[in-house]
Amino acid sequence: MPNIKSAIKRVKTTHTAEERNISQKNEMRTAVRRAKAATEANADNKADLVSFALKKVDKAAQSNLIHKNKAARIKSSLMTAAK
Repeated sequence: MPNIKSAIKRVKTTHTAEERNISQKNEMRTAVRRAKAATEANADNKADLVSFALKKVDKAAQSNLIHKNKAARIKSSLMTAAK
């Protein structure tokens, strides 16, 4: 544990940012999983789930949680599966 006051604050802020990032990434993964499951099952609300997943993927890429190319790849696979 750091002794310097500013270092203590940095540890605290880093920890909260890490929790926020992990939470956002997990929400994105869950949304993508649900959208894929809905498209495979041909559910009634698959369009809503796919658009929600695309929104989550875009937000994750925007905040640099995932690379923009990975986001494009995920979005492409979702859109292909939704057809």
